[in-house]
Amino acid sequence: MNAPMIYELRRPNNIDPAKKYPALFIMHGIGSNEQNMLSLVNGLEEQFYIFSIRGHLAQPPGFAYFTIQGYGKPHREVFDEGVSKLTGFIDYASEQYPLDTSHLYLLGFSQGAILAMTLGLTLGSKIKGIVALSGYIPAFVKEEYTIKPVDEVSLFISHGEMDQVLPFEWGLTNNEYFRQLGAKVTFNTYPEGHSVSLKNHQDFTNWLLQDIEN
Repeated sequence: MNAPMIYELRRPNNIDPAKKYPALFIMHGIGSNEQNMLSLVNGLEEQFYIFSIRGHLAQPPGFAYFTIQGYGKPHREVFDEGVSKLTGFIDYASEQYPLDTSHLYLLGFSQGAILAMTLGLTLGSKIKGIVALSGYIPAFVKEEYTIKPVDEVSLFISHGEMDQVLPFEWGLTNNEYFRQLGAKVTFNTYPEGHSVSLKNHQDFTNWLLQDIEN
């Protein structure tokens, strides 16, 4: 079976054939690629099967999962297609690799964080945890998508206090929205712009390693 999207895989050096492994699905920002995010998960490949997924749309100098019609407004049809493709990829990976489907995690930055949170809402308890770095949830997702229960989902949401691309207030809104739905949210802010600081990196790595034990 051919993979529905291009991806880079990292996995433990010594695979136990009798074991199933937690999985981490990584989604990059606009104009980036599947290689760019791997530095953020160095060292986690002994605990997870890591799938870094390339956006299916060309967006020089890299790729994207959807296009944008205005500030905070993705093109709906293109966005829907991106969500569908990523959902199909998660199903593909779950069938092709020895994954513990009770421990599936999503990690995204910027456009990737937007999709990680959206997938969490559409897949609900299929997802164990989400790391959303500097993203937002499109209004049409909240208003028109079928939202699954997320009271069993854990989230690490972070946002830069000086984010010049996606306003800090959007991070506050993400936190409030998921809390109102009953999700278990860790919300961290950093004195940064639209980036992932070393402290942010350390914090979400520790959060992931603790959460997979639950």
